[in-house]
Amino acid sequence: MLNLEKVLSQVKSWSKEVGKIQLEKMNSDIEINIKGDEIDLVTEVDELSEKILIEKIKDSYPEHSILSEESGVDRKESNYLWVIDPIDGTTNYASGFFAFCISIALQFKGETVLGLVYVPTLNYMYSAIKGEGAFLNDNKIKVGNAKCLRESVLATGFPYDRASDSDNNVDNFTKIATKVRGIRRTGSAAFDLCNVAAGVFDGYWEGKLNLWDIGAGLLIIEEAGGKVMFDEKEKGITVIVGNKDIVDILNQELKLID
Repeated sequence: MLNLEKVLSQVKSWSKEVGKIQLEKMNSDIEINIKGDEIDLVTEVDELSEKILIEKIKDSYPEHSILSEESGVDRKESNYLWVIDPIDGTTNYASGFFAFCISIALQFKGETVLGLVYVPTLNYMYSAIKGEGAFLNDNKIKVGNAKCLRESVLATGFPYDRASDSDNNVDNFTKIATKVRGIRRTGSAAFDLCNVAAGVFDGYWEGKLNLWDIGAGLLIIEEAGGKVMFDEKEKGITVIVGNKDIVDILNQELKLID
């Protein structure tokens, strides 16, 4: 097993470097392209950020596999897999909205052992090593202690194909909205997960996610004392997270995960 403390120090440095570039290029005249759907964006900064992170990993750990949002999978004969989202919240980034982040996870034999989410605009560095707790800028964090929906501020999101597929979370949102203190929609799954880990939000649910959206954030949630319900379906991954009480109540209400 790698020295994960050393690895985390490297990942923090890489994220700071890439985050600085993202801030420098934010609100400038950057190239924006459309992926599979007319509202699913990728920018030249996504691609540049991913390129830098992949080069960093290959320089330090050339034998490791890498899964990244824009480049797909580079599979090696290795027990280690890096999972990268160079900008989670690309629409936010392209619009000049602060809620975007870099998400990096490291798996060993299919289990996530290290996770980092960096929010450049806030200089927030969320991190976790399996079994060692979760941290925000080196301060330990934990999930909130709400016991019912009425006490809760939740977060959620909606898929890019929401106009063409009725499985779009709109009915779930409507069902929950009147039962909670509030619902927030930041546009970044990784940021939402970290806000739950830090007790800012009490819970979060969403479907049609990809591993790079949530790989780091789910470990951070668990290490912050939270509960994760996870279901991988044909259309993507569905998650419900929060403390045990809120997760169980949300799943009872929404019946998203068997």
